[in-house]
Amino acid sequence: PRLTTTTTMKREAPSRDDFYLRYYVGHKGKFGHEFVEFEFQPTGKLRYANNSNYKNDSMIKKEVTVTKSVMDEVKRIVEDSEVTREDDNLWPEPDRVGRQELEIKLNGEHISFTCSKIGSLLDVQESKDPEGLRIFYYVVQDLKCLVLSLIALHFKIKPIPV
Repeated sequence: PRLTTTTTMKREAPSRDDFYLRYYVGHKGKFGHEFVEFEFQPTGKLRYANNSNYKNDSMIKKEVTVTKSVMDEVKRIVEDSEVTREDDNLWPEPDRVGRQELEIKLNGEHISFTCSKIGSLLDVQESKDPEGLRIFYYVVQDLKCLVLSLIALHFKIKPIPV
């Protein structure tokens, strides 16, 4: 049995500026609680955290305010994926390998997904809901790629000369 509530939908009065997105992936192992988490707040603030204790590494935390066009692109990625139409009830439950969480607040809808870490597309294809999990897998890949690019560009130590 699941210990947490997974897919939750709550209708609220729609607002153009209520967009919020949070993604978490992590596990607890011999190096402690290791995870990557990022969130886009309605104000445009992007918060990123990466906690790894491997070789006594420390937590990396970054915050940056992104433009409206970046927020619009994140919204577009989510809307085009249609991930908010999915249901995580048939997805693999979090286990010792780890867990993923995706929380989205968009157009008056608030939805949360929870599942185990996905190692490869083979895990997706062998699940009880391969189509829904595939959509989740690809939207997460797109979001991680965008976030890591934004963080890398913003915090580049030696800027590219123009």
